[in-house]
Amino acid sequence: MAGAIRRHNARSSGVRAEGSGATRLVVLVASIVGLGGYLYPFLLPLGEGVGGDAAAHADDAPLLFAAVTGFCLLAILTAIADDHGGVARSKTVALLGVLVALDAMLRLVPSVLGASPIFLLIILVGAVFGATFGFQMGALTVLLSAFITGGVGPWLPYQMLGAGWIGLTAGWLPRGGSPRRRLAVLAIFGALWGFLFGALLNLWFWPFAAPGAGAATDLYWAPGLSLAETVARYARFYLTTSLAFDLFRAIGNAALVLTLGGPALRVLERYRARFTWQPWVETAASGDAAMSERAAPPLPVQ
Repeated sequence: MAGAIRRHNARSSGVRAEGSGATRLVVLVASIVGLGGYLYPFLLPLGEGVGGDAAAHADDAPLLFAAVTGFCLLAILTAIADDHGGVARSKTVALLGVLVALDAMLRLVPSVLGASPIFLLIILVGAVFGATFGFQMGALTVLLSAFITGGVGPWLPYQMLGAGWIGLTAGWLPRGGSPRRRLAVLAIFGALWGFLFGALLNLWFWPFAAPGAGAATDLYWAPGLSLAETVARYARFYLTTSLAFDLFRAIGNAALVLTLGGPALRVLERYRARFTWQPWVETAASGDAAMSERAAPPLPVQ
């Protein structure tokens, strides 16, 4: 009987801090807006606007930066407003602030040819706390670290989106299986995103970079290209300029997950279980226990 009640409590505390439907909607809108920011240069004729990556997104990057940052803050406010009694979710938001600050400081650790330790916590937090929490973790970590390191520029909103999508997709990973299997899945996930992050970030400037003075035109995009030609040119550009750096990032992500992921996951899971509020639902076992207590005769006085 007691074992049944304990199993019920374990199932209740195992629910992720996914956030409300409103919070998920805010993150969805932020992702759609960000995706539009990445893709619109390919959909609109740039004409004379194509002529160097120095001017890439010079006009629209501040707007996208304000939109992404605003959506992240709105998601936090929505999570606080939807909590039960203002306790559990508020603690989770406070934990988000601590994790973002800690991870942003890791940006000061020198990176090795593209490998950076900040992706480890983004991946683990998304895997433990869910997709919406992971998106905020990634986007806000890059935002804070940019101010710490002086890395503010038109590339910043695109870096925020890329890191946010790492945390978002980490929340979609399965949580079952043994701890070793889970670490292996997270390591493979981190390695894949090591390549995807670089490939994605190239797109913020690639449509604007050609054909510059002396640039090889078969590596760059130009208005009027078909989808197949665009993909072929970008593949050549990526293999020529980014693959080596992204390989180090992929290896670094996988190595950090395998070496530090186990202890970090246990700590994060403990905090998630503590901060995730769940209503008590009476089980059949607990109901039977209450009935047996009412039916039991009083003990004789000694």
